[in-house]
Amino acid sequence: MPLQTILIKPASGLCNMHCDYCFYCDEIAKRETESYGMMSEETIRKVIRKVLFQAEGSVCFAFQGGEPTLRGIEFYRKVLEFEQRFNRNGVQVMNTLQTNGLETNEDWCRFFHDNNFLIGVSLDGTKVLHDRYRHDRGGEPTYERVRETIRMFEKHGVEYNILTVVNRQTAEAIREIYSEYKKNGWCYQQYIACLDPLGEQWGGREYSLTSEGYGKFLTGLFDLWYKDWRRERAPYIRQFENYIGILMGYPPEACEQSGVCSIQCVTEADGSVYPCDFYAVDEYRLGNFNDGGITDFFAEETAKRFVQESKKISRVCLECPHYALCRGGCRRSRVREEDTDTYRSYFCEGYRMFFDKCGKRMEEIAEYLKKMP
Repeated sequence: MPLQTILIKPASGLCNMHCDYCFYCDEIAKRETESYGMMSEETIRKVIRKVLFQAEGSVCFAFQGGEPTLRGIEFYRKVLEFEQRFNRNGVQVMNTLQTNGLETNEDWCRFFHDNNFLIGVSLDGTKVLHDRYRHDRGGEPTYERVRETIRMFEKHGVEYNILTVVNRQTAEAIREIYSEYKKNGWCYQQYIACLDPLGEQWGGREYSLTSEGYGKFLTGLFDLWYKDWRRERAPYIRQFENYIGILMGYPPEACEQSGVCSIQCVTEADGSVYPCDFYAVDEYRLGNFNDGGITDFFAEETAKRFVQESKKISRVCLECPHYALCRGGCRRSRVREEDTDTYRSYFCEGYRMFFDKCGKRMEEIAEYLKKMP
């Protein structure tokens, strides 16, 4: 199957912020080479050429980090040039970029707007909640600077989504956060469960999201969203839209709701390839775009093993009435079941709580949408 989305890290793990819960800071600290610096034009040329030569229908280049704007605007002008040069199959090309918003200025805004970039802006709820864990490199708060970037996006007509990390504190304040986002007119929202560091026992950090806390968060958010859905005023919340889509018979777009991992070919600044953003560590390296191709990465035994490991689902999950929707959640948040070679989500009880309380209403929405012309 052709690769349809590829996540690229043009500035490696380099960032102008220091977020206490950053999973990528944790990952790169566990690698032999922490940062690969800035991606060269030659490397991005090879990545785009190889991706587009095998593409069918559409392809998305998703730039993340670290902080991808640190690579500079001229790099992305070359990206567009290479996309046009190598798109011999005439596929639809989409570009997205996830940013903390600190480097963005009027020039960036014009560039994003004129070239149809979809931007994900990282912002954690209210000022107090955001500034608790999201600091700049000097330890200073960043909320107001991010808000100014969003105002610039709106001024220039840049299409953007709000990306919010659900940690212990934001989970407890979802009513306040939802109200704030609604007041600000932020209609496209994505909530990302906070991850504890690789290899650590879950729940040991101040920011750690508990299973019960996640269940209460999802339930509280859905209650608020459902009320607005009944009024035809609901924002787009990716997780809920995917669950309802599953009930309607559509495959989910989010990998955590697929049940089985796929090979995403996450690409570091030196061209190194990994199966997933949450596993960009040495033991999962699949090769390099500078001397290999996409079929080579998929054929790697490491890639095959990565996928197979994600299929080791606990019997408790397989027998659960909610498994068809839950599907075990993201592999990165699964823990091994005692005395078995299978895994179960750390958030299992939270998911049970959520689906017990909200599942029927999601089914109701799915049935309603199926009947629409």
